[in-house]
Amino acid sequence: QVQLVESGGGLVQPGGSLRLSCAASGNRFIIYDMGWYRQAPGKQRELVAGITTSRRTNYADSVVGRFTISRDNAKNTVYLQMNSLKPEDTAVYYCNADIQRFGGPRLDYWGQGTQVTVSS
Repeated sequence: QVQLVESGGGLVQPGGSLRLSCAASGNRFIIYDMGWYRQAPGKQRELVAGITTSRRTNYADSVVGRFTISRDNAKNTVYLQMNSLKPEDTAVYYCNADIQRFGGPRLDYWGQGTQVTVSS
């Protein structure tokens, strides 16, 4: 079994920064693409940022220049550095990873979500 565990959410003032982390744990698996999604109340879940195994990245237009996604393959961990946070960034942030357990198919895995609240 593979699990994604997120950390780093919280309450921050507008203009502040937060760093989210998501670590995959389990036995005998390979991680391919990883990403961060978010869902605000009453809205659909949306892609915030993604990163491939070769570290090619893509971002939602609303976070370009403010957020940075990175990964540490040795630690099976993906990060999201969020700077210049705005109230509209308030949402539950979810980690996502394309993972293949040895001998099995590639599947989408999700973290439990971490709340990010930007408010003065």
